[in-house]
Amino acid sequence: MSLTQAEAARTIQTKNWKLRYYEAGEGHPLIMIHGSGPGATGWSNFSRNIEVLAKNFRVLALDMPGWGDSDPCTKETLDHVGATIEFMDQLGLEKAALVGNSMGGIVALAVAVDHPDRVSHVITMGPGSSPTPRLFSAGDGPTEGLKYLQQAYRTPTPQAMEALVNIMVYDKTFATPELCKARSDAANACPEHLANFLDMLTKGGPVNRWAPMDQLMKMQIPALLIHGRDDRVVPYEHSLVLCAHIPNSRLVLMNRCGHWAMIEHADEFNRLVTDFVLNA
Repeated sequence: MSLTQAEAARTIQTKNWKLRYYEAGEGHPLIMIHGSGPGATGWSNFSRNIEVLAKNFRVLALDMPGWGDSDPCTKETLDHVGATIEFMDQLGLEKAALVGNSMGGIVALAVAVDHPDRVSHVITMGPGSSPTPRLFSAGDGPTEGLKYLQQAYRTPTPQAMEALVNIMVYDKTFATPELCKARSDAANACPEHLANFLDMLTKGGPVNRWAPMDQLMKMQIPALLIHGRDDRVVPYEHSLVLCAHIPNSRLVLMNRCGHWAMIEHADEFNRLVTDFVLNA
């Protein structure tokens, strides 16, 4: 990979937020939204995808408010849907494809429901679905992966990050010392983000804009749902539920894949996204 983080980094001031994002390529806009883990950024989640996807699209990997080098936010000011639209407005983007991992997938679906005229395609990887009774996954609290995620927020050491990354992926070779240290360094670079996230947990969790199922059933935007069969953070049952509710959707269930399909199966992920946005 020749594109560096420093070369791709940009900063923009919207109406309410200073946002960091990473940009490459030209063409139809592809906005990539990361998950909620400590140290998550547009670059850390999508560094294996940005340059490849930029061959066909204008790729914009965003640090959401409360993560990375973007402004901090509290439970009271959290509005990732609004931040996405402000970001598009500031860049003059009338419509974009949204690609979201985990929390980012939840945000992408909420933006599509609230602002369907601004979204051309939705691609999700391991998102949750709005709280409903579960058929197959446990219903007695956070999953194994979410418990490790919360612990890494409380003690964001390289060791805690290693334990978290080992849960996030199926193939443990991705849990390199370099990745674990990078995630730890990124998390500790902004203690305010850590404190705000932990405060959100005590007030009902960080994600407050679930896309209602009755609205997803009316959504006509094409949706590609990608999920790892071995996801220990968000069970693939969530994407089965979403696929059953979203009329114009299709589901790719990847074997030997955890919560980070875009990292563990980057080549296949890049091919799937490229073909879907060009042809769906």
